[in-house]
Amino acid sequence: MTTGRNDLGSPTKQPSFTVSGMWTDTVGRLGLRALQVLLIGTVVGLVVVALLRVTLVVIPVLLGVILACALWPAVRLCRRVMSHMLAAWTVFLGSLLVLGGIGTGLVFSVMNEWSTLVEQAVQGFNQLRSWADKSMNDLGISVDQDQIDSLVDTVTDFLTSAQFGVGAVTTISAAGTFVTGLVLLMVILFFMLKDGDRIWAFVVSWSPDHFRDKWIASGDRALRTFGGYIRGTAIVAAADAVGITLALVILQVPLALPMGVIVFLGGFIPMVGATVAGVLATLVALVANGPIVALIVLAAVIAVNQLEGNFLQPVVMAQTLNLHALVILMALTAGTVLAGVIGAVLSVPLVAVGWSVLKVWTGRDEPRQTDPVDEAQEQIEAASQQRAKFLKEQKQQRKADKKAQKTEQQEASQEVTEK
Repeated sequence: MTTGRNDLGSPTKQPSFTVSGMWTDTVGRLGLRALQVLLIGTVVGLVVVALLRVTLVVIPVLLGVILACALWPAVRLCRRVMSHMLAAWTVFLGSLLVLGGIGTGLVFSVMNEWSTLVEQAVQGFNQLRSWADKSMNDLGISVDQDQIDSLVDTVTDFLTSAQFGVGAVTTISAAGTFVTGLVLLMVILFFMLKDGDRIWAFVVSWSPDHFRDKWIASGDRALRTFGGYIRGTAIVAAADAVGITLALVILQVPLALPMGVIVFLGGFIPMVGATVAGVLATLVALVANGPIVALIVLAAVIAVNQLEGNFLQPVVMAQTLNLHALVILMALTAGTVLAGVIGAVLSVPLVAVGWSVLKVWTGRDEPRQTDPVDEAQEQIEAASQQRAKFLKEQKQQRKADKKAQKTEQQEASQEVTEK
């Protein structure tokens, strides 16, 4: 507390508490930091909400950037022998031909085998229903046939009602939105392939000079992560699709090629996509070929997934997807909640790029002799060992003090007894 002089010349005491001091003590600094965190969280939340309002633009842009990063090595290779425009058209049309060929093969395969699958599905459903009726009769459970007919009539009435018509209109509207997004995606992809380097140079030109190196490094890491993720995932998904398709062809399961394509597409959703697609293939085999073939398909799916997870995935994606499985699971959950299937596809590469950029800005991307995480873990273990050693020494010291105290008491009592 400080002192001063009033108008009468007598000393006055100044309070030790001041308004400026409440922001400089420990609680004040914590309050300021909490306000900063809340402000950043609010801005990020508003940005996410705003982006979710314009998903028709945001999703094609993200997909276009990711695909352009994956195809950029091919563009660089073509630019060595042709102009930028011709290189962009060559890579763009080549990728469309590949995707169009896959889609055409899928459609024709489904059309050629659809009638057979429907017939086998009806037979399998009847067999399943007979087995269920027999099992319930053995357990003493009876189901009235009128209840089944009533349920069928209810479903039929719904399919012919106005409510279902509204759903169909909604489906048509969603299809129109999909086509619009697809056209926008192709336009964005073409211009990214043609002028992607110039667009990034334009963005970097607005960055401050003292941060420009980090911006350039961030773009390089994002390009490598996006491109490596898509290429690596495509290799792993193709291996899964080939293995499961071969098993389905050998076992003569219908729709083997479409199932292979679904497995390939499901591979772009980490951890769960290929598994769900494999379960779908097993169900098709169960309906079309019976339980024994379904069990063989399930074993093949498990074997392919184990081979991919234990051997192929670590080799192909070791340097690209350097994320913990828990982080991947959380990213998948958040992406699915926010944007459905497309969110599940985009969430993991976005998180991987965010982590690589964060390492650039925090200096962890620079080469070091030891990994910071390993170093911290060693320090934690050393601190734990030091703490355990300290507690052990304290325990031994207490035992020694008790022993010495007990000895003194015995000596004192012995002196009293002698006196």
